[in-house]
Amino acid sequence: MSFGSECQNSARRGVLRVFGWAALSLALPFAPAAWASAPRSISLYHTHTSEKLSLVYYEGGEYIPDALASLNSVLRDFRTGEVCQFDPVLFDQLHALNLACGEGTYEVVSAFRSEQTNKMLREQSRRVARDSLHVRGRAIDVRLSGRETRRLRDAALALQQGGVGFYPRSNFVHLDTGAVRSW
Repeated sequence: MSFGSECQNSARRGVLRVFGWAALSLALPFAPAAWASAPRSISLYHTHTSEKLSLVYYEGGEYIPDALASLNSVLRDFRTGEVCQFDPVLFDQLHALNLACGEGTYEVVSAFRSEQTNKMLREQSRRVARDSLHVRGRAIDVRLSGRETRRLRDAALALQQGGVGFYPRSNFVHLDTGAVRSW
């Protein structure tokens, strides 16, 4: 393969990605009335505990307290057992990404981390933030079963609804409800 054809292929992929993001923005149901009243659901599989959960967490214009409590429980710090109240906007991001990428189950790599767990992980890796949003229930590391992780990352970037980290070697995407940024 010559250098010129590789550059053309790369340019073609870039154009396709831009068109893909544009199509994604048109495909998502972000009309205020439709989004406000439509039921929202999520399906999770926690890779460390093997727990599975599939439920509707928002219906009739309101979050369902029992459903949120179930999500918080499954997403607890699996090392300490501590439970945290998650920002429901994070679940909305996951729901929107499911609409964009196709229905599937999220494989949870990391969710809530207690201060103790976060400190331990920081001692093992400098990639763990001191003030991690995982500690506040505002971040999750996931992959979507049956979907390329890169596709999930691209859809999350197109949403522009928080932080998006891509870890291709570990095969997961970090999503959070913080400032819009990516790495």
